[in-house]
Amino acid sequence: MTTRFTRALPVALLLSLGVTVPAAGSASAAPAAAATSCYGGAVTVRYGDAVEFGPYWSSSRCTDINMRVIGGTADYVNACVKFAKYGTCNRWTRVGRSWTTIATDVLNDSKFTVPAGVPLEGDDAVMQIAF
Repeated sequence: MTTRFTRALPVALLLSLGVTVPAAGSASAAPAAAATSCYGGAVTVRYGDAVEFGPYWSSSRCTDINMRVIGGTADYVNACVKFAKYGTCNRWTRVGRSWTTIATDVLNDSKFTVPAGVPLEGDDAVMQIAF
């Protein structure tokens, strides 16, 4: 009886502290969890309400700034990241319906805006920006 209690005590202590051990084969879940935390903080914006979105401050959730079109009549938008420190766009990127990186290796707490444009006059777009 004492042996069983002695073995169970460390396990109970770890569980009470919230420590868990991943199950075998769950290593592939780690990238999905990282992506969820980045995209989970995405903001939704609508082209037509504004043509430059923000200001935003980058966070530790993502090392990049990502964007995608989720609705509207436009199949894609052209977007860039304008960091307040520089005041100019980094580069224009065509962004479609899947997540696209529009700035890489962004330092935490960097202030930025996202100018965007639709391909045809009269188009509208609903987009998400993750940072």
